[in-house]
Amino acid sequence: MAFSFGQTENNYGDPFALVNLERHQFKFNFLSPGFTYEFAIAKNVTVSTSLGLGFATYQEGYAFGLVMNNRARYYYNFNRRLQNGKNVSGNSANYISAAQAIFFSQLRLATNIQGPSDFNVGFFGVVHGIQRTYPKGFNFTAEIGAGYYKGDGVFSGFGPLINLNFGWVATKRKSRKPTFD
Repeated sequence: MAFSFGQTENNYGDPFALVNLERHQFKFNFLSPGFTYEFAIAKNVTVSTSLGLGFATYQEGYAFGLVMNNRARYYYNFNRRLQNGKNVSGNSANYISAAQAIFFSQLRLATNIQGPSDFNVGFFGVVHGIQRTYPKGFNFTAEIGAGYYKGDGVFSGFGPLINLNFGWVATKRKSRKPTFD
Protein backbone atom coordinates (compact mmCIF):
# COMPACT_ATOMS: atom_id res chain seq x y z
CA MET A 1 0.00 0.00 0.00
CA ALA A 2 1.44 3.42 -0.96
CA PHE A 3 0.44 6.77 0.48
CA SER A 4 0.25 9.89 -1.63
CA PHE A 5 -0.88 13.40 -0.93
CA GLY A 6 -2.58 14.57 -4.08
CA GLN A 7 -5.30 16.67 -5.55
CA THR A 8 -8.16 15.77 -7.81
CA GLU A 9 -6.60 17.99 -10.50
CA ASN A 10 -4.15 16.58 -13.02
CA ASN A 11 -0.90 18.50 -12.51
CA TYR A 12 1.49 16.18 -14.35
CA GLY A 13 4.59 18.04 -15.48
CA ASP A 14 3.18 21.51 -14.80
CA PRO A 15 5.82 23.43 -12.78
CA PHE A 16 3.31 26.24 -12.12
CA ALA A 17 0.45 24.06 -10.84
CA LEU A 18 -1.15 25.44 -7.70
CA VAL A 19 -1.12 22.10 -5.90
CA ASN A 20 -0.94 23.39 -2.33
CA LEU A 21 -1.85 27.06 -2.62
CA GLU A 22 -5.29 28.54 -2.34
CA ARG A 23 -6.11 30.34 -5.57
CA HIS A 24 -7.85 33.16 -3.64
CA GLN A 25 -8.00 33.79 0.09
CA PHE A 26 -9.84 36.61 1.87
CA LYS A 27 -9.23 37.14 5.58
CA PHE A 28 -10.70 39.45 8.22
CA ASN A 29 -7.99 40.58 10.68
CA PHE A 30 -8.88 41.08 14.33
CA LEU A 31 -5.62 42.05 16.09
CA SER A 32 -4.96 44.79 13.54
CA PRO A 33 -8.54 45.51 12.46
CA GLY A 34 -8.77 45.24 8.69
CA PHE A 35 -8.68 42.68 5.90
CA THR A 36 -6.23 40.74 3.71
CA TYR A 37 -6.60 39.40 0.18
CA GLU A 38 -4.06 36.83 -1.04
CA PHE A 39 -3.96 35.18 -4.45
CA ALA A 40 -1.67 32.62 -6.04
CA ILE A 41 0.36 33.58 -9.11
CA ALA A 42 2.63 30.51 -9.51
CA LYS A 43 3.62 27.33 -7.73
CA ASN A 44 4.35 28.26 -4.07
CA VAL A 45 4.12 32.01 -4.85
CA THR A 46 1.36 34.39 -3.78
CA VAL A 47 0.77 38.11 -3.74
CA SER A 48 -1.17 39.65 -0.88
CA THR A 49 -2.41 43.06 0.14
CA SER A 50 -3.93 44.10 3.43
CA LEU A 51 -5.37 47.23 4.93
CA GLY A 52 -5.50 47.83 8.67
CA LEU A 53 -3.82 49.47 11.64
CA GLY A 54 -0.04 49.32 11.88
CA PHE A 55 3.00 50.66 13.71
CA ALA A 56 6.21 51.86 12.00
CA THR A 57 9.40 52.46 13.96
CA TYR A 58 12.84 53.39 12.66
CA GLN A 59 15.73 55.77 13.43
CA GLU A 60 13.55 58.89 13.10
CA GLY A 61 10.75 57.78 15.41
CA TYR A 62 7.40 56.02 15.12
CA ALA A 63 4.07 56.35 13.32
CA PHE A 64 0.83 54.56 14.15
CA GLY A 65 -2.26 54.50 11.94
CA LEU A 66 -3.74 53.06 8.77
CA VAL A 67 -1.26 51.01 6.77
CA MET A 68 -1.42 49.12 3.48
CA ASN A 69 0.84 46.03 3.49
CA ASN A 70 1.83 44.31 0.24
CA ARG A 71 3.70 41.01 0.06
CA ALA A 72 5.11 38.71 -2.62
CA ARG A 73 5.43 35.43 -0.69
CA TYR A 74 7.38 32.28 -1.54
CA TYR A 75 6.15 29.33 0.57
CA TYR A 76 8.93 26.80 1.03
CA ASN A 77 7.78 23.95 3.30
CA PHE A 78 4.49 22.56 1.96
CA ASN A 79 5.95 19.13 1.15
CA ARG A 80 7.62 18.70 4.55
CA ARG A 81 4.37 19.65 6.31
CA LEU A 82 2.42 17.14 4.21
CA GLN A 83 4.98 14.38 4.88
CA ASN A 84 4.61 15.03 8.61
CA GLY A 85 0.81 14.81 8.35
CA LYS A 86 0.28 18.52 9.05
CA ASN A 87 -2.31 20.86 7.59
CA VAL A 88 -1.43 23.01 4.55
CA SER A 89 -4.91 24.32 3.70
CA GLY A 90 -5.34 28.08 3.84
CA ASN A 91 -1.68 28.45 2.81
CA SER A 92 -0.46 27.04 6.13
CA ALA A 93 3.30 27.11 5.67
CA ASN A 94 6.44 29.16 6.22
CA TYR A 95 7.51 31.79 3.70
CA ILE A 96 10.06 34.39 2.69
CA SER A 97 8.61 37.58 1.33
CA ALA A 98 9.44 40.86 -0.33
CA ALA A 99 7.50 43.38 1.75
CA GLN A 100 6.14 46.86 1.23
CA ALA A 101 4.07 48.93 3.65
CA ILE A 102 2.66 52.42 3.23
CA PHE A 103 1.68 54.46 6.29
CA PHE A 104 -0.80 57.14 5.21
CA SER A 105 -0.63 60.63 6.75
CA GLN A 106 -4.37 61.25 6.42
CA LEU A 107 -5.24 58.39 8.78
CA ARG A 108 -2.29 58.54 11.16
CA LEU A 109 -3.31 58.35 14.83
CA ALA A 110 0.03 59.10 16.54
CA THR A 111 3.65 59.94 15.68
CA ASN A 112 6.81 61.45 17.12
CA ILE A 113 8.59 61.90 13.77
CA GLN A 114 9.66 65.52 13.26
CA GLY A 115 8.39 67.11 10.05
CA PRO A 116 5.30 68.46 8.33
CA SER A 117 1.91 67.15 9.43
CA ASP A 118 1.12 65.54 6.06
CA PHE A 119 4.11 63.18 5.61
CA ASN A 120 3.87 59.55 4.48
CA VAL A 121 6.28 56.72 5.30
CA GLY A 122 6.90 53.66 3.12
CA PHE A 123 8.66 50.44 4.12
CA PHE A 124 10.59 48.29 1.63
CA GLY A 125 12.30 45.13 2.86
CA VAL A 126 12.35 41.37 3.35
CA VAL A 127 10.47 39.34 5.95
CA HIS A 128 10.32 35.73 7.10
CA GLY A 129 6.88 34.59 8.16
CA ILE A 130 4.62 31.73 9.14
CA GLN A 131 0.94 31.44 8.39
CA ARG A 132 -1.43 28.84 9.80
CA THR A 133 -5.10 28.36 9.03
CA TYR A 134 -7.14 25.92 11.08
CA PRO A 135 -10.21 23.89 10.00
CA LYS A 136 -12.80 26.42 11.25
CA GLY A 137 -11.00 29.26 9.42
CA PHE A 138 -9.08 30.74 12.37
CA ASN A 139 -5.79 32.11 11.02
CA PHE A 140 -2.62 33.60 12.42
CA THR A 141 0.35 35.17 10.69
CA ALA A 142 3.67 36.18 12.25
CA GLU A 143 6.41 38.02 10.37
CA ILE A 144 9.81 39.47 11.25
CA GLY A 145 12.15 41.32 8.95
CA ALA A 146 14.09 44.47 8.23
CA GLY A 147 14.17 47.11 5.59
CA TYR A 148 14.32 50.73 4.57
CA TYR A 149 11.71 53.26 5.70
CA LYS A 150 11.40 55.92 2.99
CA GLY A 151 10.03 59.19 4.27
CA ASP A 152 7.96 61.46 2.05
CA GLY A 153 8.56 64.87 3.63
CA VAL A 154 10.61 63.46 6.52
CA PHE A 155 13.96 61.71 6.92
CA SER A 156 14.38 58.10 5.81
CA GLY A 157 16.17 55.28 7.64
CA PHE A 158 16.51 51.59 8.36
CA GLY A 159 14.42 49.65 10.83
CA PRO A 160 12.70 46.39 11.75
CA LEU A 161 9.32 45.06 10.72
CA ILE A 162 7.35 42.88 13.10
CA ASN A 163 3.82 41.83 12.20
CA LEU A 164 1.52 39.61 14.25
CA ASN A 165 -2.05 39.08 13.19
CA PHE A 166 -5.01 36.92 14.10
CA GLY A 167 -8.00 36.60 11.85
CA TRP A 168 -10.60 34.48 10.15
CA VAL A 169 -10.42 33.20 6.56
CA ALA A 170 -13.79 33.86 4.92
CA THR A 171 -13.16 31.94 1.68
CA LYS A 172 -13.54 28.19 1.24
CA ARG A 173 -10.26 26.30 1.61
CA LYS A 174 -9.02 23.26 -0.33
CA SER A 175 -9.22 19.93 1.44
CA ARG A 176 -5.77 18.51 2.25
CA LYS A 177 -6.67 15.00 3.33
CA PRO A 178 -4.23 12.28 2.26
CA THR A 179 -5.39 9.95 -0.49
CA PHE A 180 -4.46 6.29 -0.83
CA ASP A 181 -3.39 4.61 -4.09
